[in-house]
Amino acid sequence: MRFSCHLKGDSAMPADNEIYNEPGDIWWDERQPLHAIRTSLNPARMQYFASVFSALGLDPAGKVIIDVGCGGGLMAEEVARLGAVVIGIDPSPASIATARAHAADSGLDIGYRVGVGERLPADDGCADVVYCVDVLEHVADLDAVVGESARVLKPGGLYLFETINRTRLSKLTAIKLSQEWAVTAWAPPGLHDWSQFITPAELGDSLARHGLTLHHLTGMAPGISPLAMIRLLRQVRKGELSYADFGRLATFTLTSNLRVSYLGHATKNAPYGQAK
Repeated sequence: MRFSCHLKGDSAMPADNEIYNEPGDIWWDERQPLHAIRTSLNPARMQYFASVFSALGLDPAGKVIIDVGCGGGLMAEEVARLGAVVIGIDPSPASIATARAHAADSGLDIGYRVGVGERLPADDGCADVVYCVDVLEHVADLDAVVGESARVLKPGGLYLFETINRTRLSKLTAIKLSQEWAVTAWAPPGLHDWSQFITPAELGDSLARHGLTLHHLTGMAPGISPLAMIRLLRQVRKGELSYADFGRLATFTLTSNLRVSYLGHATKNAPYGQAK
């Protein structure tokens, strides 16, 4: 989720990816805003990944899986615990250092590398699975990142993604409530920029251009009411809840509604005459 950004449309400011280079542990410290990703978003993401693996008959154990935009390793460690050979790639040296240290403390062997999504430091066709979660809405060149993800996948390989739709509702929830309104804002200012959010149609076009066949989309949204979310956000602002507890109480769930966040999966087309 950490790449330089590119403006699309009439935005006041782009997403501030320098947030991820701040000193100290901004990922695993439960008092830090980004830790909420672990408790609020990752459970639904892992549920979706598991459902796709099951549907495809894919056992992640022993598979090479690349996490594009891995940050401090919040998702990479979840996937590594499935027995996968995980390679985490991120342009932030500070985030990679945090990820390496935490994996070592957790007894996990994860191959972390500094690199950008537009030029992944990985060989052609080396991965069984590539995933990007909370990444694509931050990148400088969406099409290049999708193309690189396709390049490093084996023919028939699996591409998993999660991103934010560009709708009025996503502007309200991800920008206004989370970043701008003083009584509810919990995320770092500039964490997201609405103009960089991606519609399913836009992403679908990019996937197709790079030989990735889209199979499924599903939404992801908080499992509590908007009013309950506002109450929790106010408690966070007052210091009455840690970010970890906020995430646990506002855990996202899978839904048919794609208006805020959505997940999906695609597979890489095999060259003509080559079996998948």
